[in-house]
Amino acid sequence: MSFSPSHSSLPSSSSSSSSSSPVASSSHSLSAYGWDEGWEAEFAPYAEQGLLAGRVVRVDRGQCDVVTADGPVRADTAFVTPHDPLRVVCTGDWAAVDPDGDPRFVRTYLPRRTAFVRSTSSNRSEGQILAANVDHAVIAVSLAVELDLGRIERFLALAWESGAQPIVVLTKADLVPDATGLSYLVQDVETTAPGVQVLTVSSLTGDGMDVFGAVVSGGTSVLLGVSGAGKSTLANALLGEDVMDVQATRDIDGKGRHTTTTRNLLVLPGGGVLIDTPGLRGVGLWDAEAGVGQVFAEIEEFAQQCRFHDCAHEAEPGCAVLAAVEDGSLPERRLDSYRKLLRENRRIVAKTDARLRSEILKDWKRKGAEGRAAMQAKRGRLR
Repeated sequence: MSFSPSHSSLPSSSSSSSSSSPVASSSHSLSAYGWDEGWEAEFAPYAEQGLLAGRVVRVDRGQCDVVTADGPVRADTAFVTPHDPLRVVCTGDWAAVDPDGDPRFVRTYLPRRTAFVRSTSSNRSEGQILAANVDHAVIAVSLAVELDLGRIERFLALAWESGAQPIVVLTKADLVPDATGLSYLVQDVETTAPGVQVLTVSSLTGDGMDVFGAVVSGGTSVLLGVSGAGKSTLANALLGEDVMDVQATRDIDGKGRHTTTTRNLLVLPGGGVLIDTPGLRGVGLWDAEAGVGQVFAEIEEFAQQCRFHDCAHEAEPGCAVLAAVEDGSLPERRLDSYRKLLRENRRIVAKTDARLRSEILKDWKRKGAEGRAAMQAKRGRLR
């Protein structure tokens, strides 16, 4: 989707020029995009340099579309650390742009309040920033296929780590007409997502859309999920028109071909800002230990009751986590998922942290020695 000012609530250049200062003008005309007194104070030094404030609504091929008080502009991003994937200009950034010129450049962007980051699919140990300055991370999950609770937990870990408030939206609820069956599905997700609001919606019938629209009407929300989760259909329902291209999903697996290849920021008619994203094939963790802990808050609480403060919850005596699994108060699947995500996150961090790599190597050697000793002891008893 190319950037179109028709979805902007900005006034024309002539109306905005009547303000007494660039910052005051931006404060008024960019409020629909999330501009507030905090951003205004942050931007003041750049306003004194004659730079123009604006929010990045789309990034592609070294350029970005920025909505400013004077209208939408196309700007080059070459000046903003192009070699660091976590410091490149991103959809949702608040940028300082040249007031004129051909080409125009983004000179810098304001410090991010939140940032949704995942690891890249490559083996280069790099993170990829998907959206910046987000208040709500909306995880869209299709009810057209069997729930993948492990994937939801993965999305939630990244969402919590970003600093945004996660929300799980179960889409295509019209495909589950049985109210009891739907309530069980919601309960499964609520157990998987402690402290997170879980909503059911149907873009086809409109059920639940009023509640969802009210939730995202304040602040900036980013839509996340795999291909076929119904993100673009959800975005169109919120926008009240077909802005995002949608293609039919396959009945066999619920997957579809998402025609959007970039992240687009749009102002919602009911208030709030929405960033739509392409379907994510992989959701790798990126330094998300705190996020994992938040997702599995009940395990962290059980762990506080373990006999040893460094309990690994594997076979240690007095482990409260294992005791919770035994008595049924903690599903074994949750513990397995917790261990898996922690191991993955530890590997990712170790790729860029020499000290942690050394600790992991020592841990492997210790466990290997313990295993060999146990095997030798077992053989001794069998003789």
